Amino acid sequence: MDFDSARRAVFQLLGATAPADVPALIHWMRTTRDFDRFTHDNNDVMLKNIADDLRNCLPLEAVLCSEHVALQKIQQQPEPTVHVDAFLYDEEFIDSLCEEGKLSRNYCTVCGSHRIAPLGFISHSFSLMELKFIYHHVLPDLSGKVLVDVGSRLGTVLYGGYLYSSALQLCGVELNGEFCQLQEMIIKKYQFSDRIKVLHADICTQSALLQSADVIVMNNVFEYFLTEAEQASAWDSIIHNVRKRGSLLVTVPSLQDSLMSLQINLQLSSWVEEIPLHLEEYPQMDADREALEQIHLYKVL
Repeated sequence: MDFDSARRAVFQLLGATAPADVPALIHWMRTTRDFDRFTHDNNDVMLKNIADDLRNCLPLEAVLCSEHVALQKIQQQPEPTVHVDAFLYDEEFIDSLCEEGKLSRNYCTVCGSHRIAPLGFISHSFSLMELKFIYHHVLPDLSGKVLVDVGSRLGTVLYGGYLYSSALQLCGVELNGEFCQLQEMIIKKYQFSDRIKVLHADICTQSALLQSADVIVMNNVFEYFLTEAEQASAWDSIIHNVRKRGSLLVTVPSLQDSLMSLQINLQLSSWVEEIPLHLEEYPQMDADREALEQIHLYKVL
């Protein structure tokens, strides 16, 4: 059956449905996850196409010259560390870069010798596998919900949410104007503007948005981009404004790790409770368990 025939069949089905049940049927068709198995492959392909588009606009390390604090903090890591964006470069892609000599997984501990050690890799984006895990396993049905990605960067959380969830609104807040422009380019090209919005702003100025959010996502959000004083200020704003009972926070790393070194007077148990993710129940056998273990889910009390 071709597209036109299938569309006519759908309209015939609606026409044969009891009028009183049509609104419920249409609502179910708009929000159900029962159709996921028909669309996942296409959604994966679309996200990979988006990654291709973004790679063409960015340097290999996907860190901009304007990210002075991030560049400095990467260089200050106790072991040599490089930024490899997990959305742009999966393991197969990294292997090909290593074969081409454009990237290495190791560094020499004594220049000129054969003593080598693994390089540290850090990513400020979720991989495709992590996005699917978050939207298919971590979060509940997001129909009618507002999701806010704090530090949306390349927009991967927003694109994943558009394709893998029924969220009503996906809003990214990004401090770097260059990344905002990249996100707007993707949103326009792939016609995501009906549900995705990107704000070029400091999260500390977005109290109303934080107060209205049903889901907040924060992936390595402040540590590499702000001074400790700026991090403390940003966290104070989030803690003060994210108070809607039952709203959810998805974080990497854990809130405990993020707040450990900052002078913030907060008893986490008075604000949120952590929800176990039960990785043993996740069906994807090829999943990177170490990466998934870094993802934490909290519910606001």
